[in-house]
Amino acid sequence: MPDIDIDFADRDLALNKLEHVKAMRLADSSPVAHATGIYAHRIPYDPVNNIAGIDYKTAEDRGYFKIDFLNVGVYEHVRDEAHLIKLMETEPLWDLLQDDSFTSLLFHINGYGDLLRKQKPTSILELAVCLALIRPGKRYLQEMTKIDIMEQIWEKPTTGEYHFKKSHAVAYATAIVVQMNQICESVSYGYS
Repeated sequence: MPDIDIDFADRDLALNKLEHVKAMRLADSSPVAHATGIYAHRIPYDPVNNIAGIDYKTAEDRGYFKIDFLNVGVYEHVRDEAHLIKLMETEPLWDLLQDDSFTSLLFHINGYGDLLRKQKPTSILELAVCLALIRPGKRYLQEMTKIDIMEQIWEKPTTGEYHFKKSHAVAYATAIVVQMNQICESVSYGYS
């Protein structure tokens, strides 16, 4: 089944207009609402807990399609589609990723200054690799050469540990580029 994540500045604005059921996950064998997943089609429903009646893994095995609606604050200051495209397509100042005071402002990679200084990303794909390297399933690669990392980074771990798929890592790297360019734009125009 495909894994669909949709990013929103405010996910509730979209969810308020969409008939849906919250996905369910098991926590210590008890049903709880999934943090971001929803179903926009009919699924067995638990009206007591106001969530799907089967956990999302079982639901996927039965052919139900979960979509994750994510709050990503980086989009809060995007004015319109043209502005977003401009922010995505503008080459960022990659050297800023070597400065902890700058990276502390970025989501997903704040606190990983040592890794960023070692990897020195200068493209979205290289930044995506950094994002993948901080996930438990790929941390062991951090001490390898860039060539060895690239040969193994997108392989599914045999241990089952959490890892980023290439599509997710590239999407988040692109969002970080948007955020980098927003920060630089706000400094240039004097607003925050």
